[in-house]
Amino acid sequence: MPKPIAPSNGHAPQPPKRVKPVPKRWLRRLLLWPLYLALVLAVIVLGYATYLYHQLPDPNSLKNVSYQVPLRIETSDGKVITEIGEKRRIPLDYPDIPIRMIQAVIAAEDERFYQHLGIDPRGIARATFELISTGSIQSGGSTITMQVARNFFLTRDRSFQRKFNEIILSFKIEQSLTKQEIMALYLNQIFLGHRSYGVAAAANTYYGKPLHELDIHEFAMIAGLPKAPSAFNPIANPARATIRRNYVLRRMHELGYISDAQFVAAQAEPIEVTLRGVRIETEAGYVAEMARQFALERFGESALEQGLTIRTTIRSDHQDQANHAVRAGLLEYDRRHGYRGHVAQLNPEQLNDPEAIHSLMREHPQPGGLRLALVTSLEDNTAQLQLRNGETISLNFAQADWARAHRGLNRLGPVPTQLAQIIQPGDLIYVVKQDNEQGHADWLLAQSPQAEAALVALNPRNGEILALVGGFDFFKSRFNRITQAKRQLGSAYKPFLYSGAFELGMTAATVINDAPVVFHDAALEDIWRPENYTGRFYGPTRIREALIHSRNLVPIRVLQEVGVTPIIEHSRLFGFDNEELNRHRNLSLALGSAQFTPLEAARAYGVFANGGFLVEPFFIREVRDFHGRVIYQANPLQACGIQCDERDPGIAPRAISQQNAFKITSILQDVITQGTGRQAAALNRQDIAGKTGTTNQQFDAWFVGYNPDVVTSVWVGNDQPSSLGRRETAGRAALPIWIDYMRYATADSPNVPFLQPEGLVYVPIDRTTGQAVPADTPGAYFELFYPDQAPEIPVMRPDNLRDLTRELFH
Repeated sequence: MPKPIAPSNGHAPQPPKRVKPVPKRWLRRLLLWPLYLALVLAVIVLGYATYLYHQLPDPNSLKNVSYQVPLRIETSDGKVITEIGEKRRIPLDYPDIPIRMIQAVIAAEDERFYQHLGIDPRGIARATFELISTGSIQSGGSTITMQVARNFFLTRDRSFQRKFNEIILSFKIEQSLTKQEIMALYLNQIFLGHRSYGVAAAANTYYGKPLHELDIHEFAMIAGLPKAPSAFNPIANPARATIRRNYVLRRMHELGYISDAQFVAAQAEPIEVTLRGVRIETEAGYVAEMARQFALERFGESALEQGLTIRTTIRSDHQDQANHAVRAGLLEYDRRHGYRGHVAQLNPEQLNDPEAIHSLMREHPQPGGLRLALVTSLEDNTAQLQLRNGETISLNFAQADWARAHRGLNRLGPVPTQLAQIIQPGDLIYVVKQDNEQGHADWLLAQSPQAEAALVALNPRNGEILALVGGFDFFKSRFNRITQAKRQLGSAYKPFLYSGAFELGMTAATVINDAPVVFHDAALEDIWRPENYTGRFYGPTRIREALIHSRNLVPIRVLQEVGVTPIIEHSRLFGFDNEELNRHRNLSLALGSAQFTPLEAARAYGVFANGGFLVEPFFIREVRDFHGRVIYQANPLQACGIQCDERDPGIAPRAISQQNAFKITSILQDVITQGTGRQAAALNRQDIAGKTGTTNQQFDAWFVGYNPDVVTSVWVGNDQPSSLGRRETAGRAALPIWIDYMRYATADSPNVPFLQPEGLVYVPIDRTTGQAVPADTPGAYFELFYPDQAPEIPVMRPDNLRDLTRELFH
């Protein structure tokens, strides 16, 4: 056997070293170390979670959550005037939410909502898979409960801390609230685009109808919005909204919520939405602004988001008629002063460019029921017009023949003979729908009036405002002429002067000379030569006749005789401002130089209408909180009726005697039957009274009148005081508006004369001298007197009778 070869270094070979085995206990430690670490982390996380659990908000507060709900303003009969607030929301209780809405949301957001405890591992895994496979998440990783936690308690910052808080809060919410409560919170709180919060508000915003009236495809569209209200918005991006809606429908089908046929039919429906605001049922913009101011003053800045409901005294039917009367009256006034031409013009080459047409129409408003219309063609005295909504209408010459060219306040161009002299293709004009004599609605050429008008009607028994129109259109001008425009009353002030004169010894039979006068009044800047509107003078005139025909020199002489101070004191009894009266402490007061608002005028005339009581106008009947509890209730003082005790604290203060009120009413009834307001006789009523008021150079036109149930004040004028035009007296400019409204407002009132109170007597008088005459005297007029002021009726003695007979027959 050969010997082994020795190594070259001369050392003997070493046996291989044995590797010591690692002890098993160290191996176990190495393997268990991650478990120990995980356990420690779990303990830390659990401890931190426990800490957070007690530190995070208590979900029980959600049981009494207060949503930011807009202020709702209604008429007395419950019709919506408007809603005011940054967020549109209509909170619903869970039983009021349609099951289809719930199914659509579950399909879109959280299919295991009723199974999980706040977080859904499957949902998170599915969202992760969708992200990896498609690059986007369709179903979302957050559960509905997590979204509730985020929306009510947390910020929207993207951080681990916020997400961790969201998970813990979700567990707390699930332990404190039922699934139904969580679902209701989510569906009422979620933002769905265009200031709409909650599914009910979204249904109104996009479809203009209540939630329970939606179809399956509409539920699906709304359910698809929470993920991205802007990206999937049907207004801004209908194509993407359709894709999202169809995804929701597919998920509803996969979950068994809808059948095959329903799925196919719903997917075939087009996206048809129109952005809508609050569904206004009664147009009363000026009232809405008054109510908003009331809410802010009484309940503070948060009033607009507390879900308050203000029930006004406005009657929707009265308001609708008042709107119509004011607008029709202003448009008629405007026609009398000629056509000022088109609103704008489109280049004829652009008449076939829909975008150019749409752009032009967007630039101009549609105030007061007017509609913009583009003249697209003109042939054979008939024009074809396109409205803003795309509708096509015709306009013939007869519907525009009023449109003589406006050449100045009192100047018109020649009468047109064909439509081409008025409009041309490319003209953007206004049209308005108006009933013709046959009761059918026709489109008429119109224009936005430059003058303004206002109307307020109130119940003279307690002061509740029944209708209020502060101008032609609230969005054209938010200046409320009913409460803010102080204008001279003109002749509409005269009844208050004569009422005071009656208390100072004069009667309706007192004769005053209507003759030229020149005053050097120290309170006036110059010599004053007042005259009647006609320019004529009428000589000796009874006060009744002077008021009926609105003579100007008679009231000046009356004021000069009885004194300015007593008349100012008497006028204060009607609620007129003392400072304003004192600013006109001179004879010009007799012609209504003092300035008051239409509301102040209505209140003052209400004293005559209710038999002498000064009531306080009011327009808020009650205010309810979000839960329907009454938190404000009007308690107006009432005018005393036929049987009542004036010492009752609920009775309004007496301003004048019932007898004084009836005497003035008697004369103001004659204003309508034979005086400056005789157009109103067309109403054929025995219970209406009123007075015209026209100021110098026709700057202001008034008519204030009443029956026992309603007193209505109408003013017409320019916001910057200037003439309405020659012959634009109150009887022409303001009275037609009053008649139009009062025809409706008095329709349900008994047509019976005013009730004459005790304490007045009728005495026959001579119409010229005002002296008492025998009752059988031809042409005698029976005048009202206080018993202690009644003249003695002369007795016809036999010798007087012989003398009279001799004169007659010899």
